[in-house]
Amino acid sequence: MKRFLLLIAPVLLILLAFRPVTAITVTGTVTDEKGTPVTGVTVLVKGTRNATSSGTDGTYRILVAGTGDILVFSASGFQSREEKVAGRTKIDVSLLPASQVMSEVVVTAYGQQRKKDMTRAVAGVPLPPSGTQFYAGYALQGKVAGVQIQGLNGNGYQPGYQQGYFDREGYDKITENGFLKATDNPLSTFSIDVDAASYSNVRRFLNTGQLPPAGAVRIEEMINYFKYEYPQPENKDPFSINTEISEAPWNKDHKLVLIGLQGKKIPVENLPASNLVFLIDVSGSMQGPERIGLVKASMKMLVEQLREQDKVAIVVYAGAAGLVLPSTSGSDKQKIREAIDDLEAGGSTAGGAGIKLAYKTAKEYFVKGGNNRVILCTDGDFNVGESSDDAMERLIEEERKSGVFLTVLGYGMGNYQDAKMQKLADKGNGNHAYIDGITEAKKVLVNEFGGTLFTIAKDVKLQIEFNPAKVQAYRLIGYENRMLAKEDFNDDKKDAGELGSGHTVTALYEVIPVGVKSSFLPSVDPLKYQQRNEKASKQSETDEIMTVKFRYKTPDADVSRLIEHPLRDKSVAVAGTSDNFRFAAAVAQFGMLLRNSEFKSNASFESVLSLAKKSMAADADGYRSEFVRLVESARLLSKGKKPVTDFEEEEETLPLGPNK
Repeated sequence: MKRFLLLIAPVLLILLAFRPVTAITVTGTVTDEKGTPVTGVTVLVKGTRNATSSGTDGTYRILVAGTGDILVFSASGFQSREEKVAGRTKIDVSLLPASQVMSEVVVTAYGQQRKKDMTRAVAGVPLPPSGTQFYAGYALQGKVAGVQIQGLNGNGYQPGYQQGYFDREGYDKITENGFLKATDNPLSTFSIDVDAASYSNVRRFLNTGQLPPAGAVRIEEMINYFKYEYPQPENKDPFSINTEISEAPWNKDHKLVLIGLQGKKIPVENLPASNLVFLIDVSGSMQGPERIGLVKASMKMLVEQLREQDKVAIVVYAGAAGLVLPSTSGSDKQKIREAIDDLEAGGSTAGGAGIKLAYKTAKEYFVKGGNNRVILCTDGDFNVGESSDDAMERLIEEERKSGVFLTVLGYGMGNYQDAKMQKLADKGNGNHAYIDGITEAKKVLVNEFGGTLFTIAKDVKLQIEFNPAKVQAYRLIGYENRMLAKEDFNDDKKDAGELGSGHTVTALYEVIPVGVKSSFLPSVDPLKYQQRNEKASKQSETDEIMTVKFRYKTPDADVSRLIEHPLRDKSVAVAGTSDNFRFAAAVAQFGMLLRNSEFKSNASFESVLSLAKKSMAADADGYRSEFVRLVESARLLSKGKKPVTDFEEEEETLPLGPNK
């Protein structure tokens, strides 16, 4: 009998090892420490690519292979958390903000002795340079054997490491638009801007515990990151025009004028066929999960949106450029995903060669009347071949004549070249987004798929004529790199911004009414050789404060169309304005505080929070709630305060894991 049992035991073990595993569906809700649902939390089965994200109500649903699986919950601005399934079908999770510090850690040759309890991992914190030791997601800088290492500080970086970490990032200096007298400068002309890269980049800085540099804060991009509830156009024009006027929340003597455009939303199934070329930077500077790893995850999300009639090619560049996937139908998703999975980073960065090959590929498969676009994924750190700003701009300006548009997606940190990315997108009839995490990738490439990739109007320009009988002076808030000469408005050869399907564009003017004394308007000596003619026309004797004029072209046209929209001076109190107005004003005020603008007057974080919290109705995706959290973080950082949680001391020996 014993011999029989010994003989069948191995067979039983083999059968048990290969027994079928029953999958389990796990559901739950993710909230913050106050019980508020958190949107866009990534829920990942540890050690796999199986993941989902929480919805607008914080709920999620995911299929796991067995009870031993571990779920990892992570979101920008929160500490990550792991939960073992252990047979549970419902797992509710509360995430803590990423604002607590790690305690001092003693590292020995074969293990770590923790003097105090470690603070939980900070979600979304970028990885330090190669050579850094890691344990359970914590970066440990320095030698391993017998060296005492200070833990991460409140912003998620090693003390002394963060200060120089962003030194190689490139930002253009922004000279803010000042107040102009309406009698001297009655016309204000600018190009629209649908880019939103500045906001997600600012978020990255705040989530890592530091205030952004002034050059990273482009207020118009921060405003336009958010959706606004403007009505859809009712006529044949591709967008509706909306205006509103009230007092400026930061200066009660001034008025604030909102101008909002709402692009016509075209259902995805009705969009014309797409001819896309993924142009992916695989140079050495793109190494790491937060760079090439995030690029690959982003592109695979986009692939899932493609239809059979859509086509994708993949061009990569490092020391040289190459075509790794010829133009392939969107129905062959597995082939496209496999090509993306095979991408690895390493080498120098020949950006110019990559751009040339990408445009060449797009032109070979050009779809007449379709969406022909190059999608560039890079940190912008070009260093081989044509890499100067002027050379790259000339290259893009030449290539855009082919009718191929450009989308620039920025990745990485520490060497991120924001200024160069802006120029490429502007010159390439395109848009620019900064991808600071998988949630942002989903927003740009899934939620806003049509707006990001399909243009409904190009070369969209605005020209505002101010009535000098009503307006003493004005200034456009933001759009500094989009200003145009007044003559450019009627010049159809002058390039301007593009509007995508369903996109909104919002602009704000701060106005000093006639009769208001202002320190922003210094006196000027009288002219010697000519007299000022301040006599206004009879048309100024009206209740109109301004006339807004728009010019745009359809995507395949060379001649623009003109629309005019007068605005009457019927101001209401801020409390009586729309959620659109109050929230846009809150974001603008926040941007001025971050920039320490000379025009911020009585702006305050308290005022920003009050306005934002009173305009949360249109927050299905949770972005406005996230904005409130960022403002609260910035308020603390501006005072030099960092929330710290003290932990009781305890001794614990932990094995030192390998570098990951």
